[in-house]
Amino acid sequence: MIKKILCALALMVLIGAAAADDLANVTKVLERLIPGKQPDAIADSVIPDLFQAVYGPNVIYISRDGRYVVQGDVISVDSHQNLTERIRSAARLKLINALNPDTMIVFAPRYVRHIVTVFTDVDCAFCRKLHSQIAEYNNYGIAIRYLAFPRTGVNTESYYKAVTVWCSDDRRTALTEAKLGKQLPRKTCDNPVREQMALADKLGVDATPTLILEDGSLVSGYIPPKQMSQMLDQLAAPKP
Repeated sequence: MIKKILCALALMVLIGAAAADDLANVTKVLERLIPGKQPDAIADSVIPDLFQAVYGPNVIYISRDGRYVVQGDVISVDSHQNLTERIRSAARLKLINALNPDTMIVFAPRYVRHIVTVFTDVDCAFCRKLHSQIAEYNNYGIAIRYLAFPRTGVNTESYYKAVTVWCSDDRRTALTEAKLGKQLPRKTCDNPVREQMALADKLGVDATPTLILEDGSLVSGYIPPKQMSQMLDQLAAPKP
């Protein structure tokens, strides 16, 4: 009996050492492939002999021997769930939740049922359409939290408009007026616009409006209020 226990312990030590060697090997390969960036996490994936390395919302799969890299989504045949997207969504949510709410422009109803974070551009037509219906979203109990993403980039007219809005004493009114096409006197201050643009880039946002839902999923494009309410209710519903 003692001999069996000792053998089992020895095997566990060998397995642990092998796993540590594999992890060290994979880490070295990742350092070579993505220099200057540390992964948020490296762990075994659900697929045997594949590690998963997480960089924000980006997931890379790498073989245990470090010879092969796989980019793509892992989908469970049994549950039909996109397991890779679940990792991405959790990472997006973590980044969004780390933001200071005071740096957002929030339009919320008295009783909030759902919260949607929206990357917006003052000059974007569908962003303006979404904002023109802000009261309807609120009527459905949806709070809209705006982040700036002037698509034309830094030091462009859309960028200066975003800075002006975020530097205004009444940012909600300023955003509404800017989206209606009103020319606001240019303002500057210590503002979060560049930081929010960098976050958009990290999240893979490349269009406006882009929505981050409560589960961390990313949706590009305008969604009408009623449809958004139905979508959010479905996401919040208990899973069987």
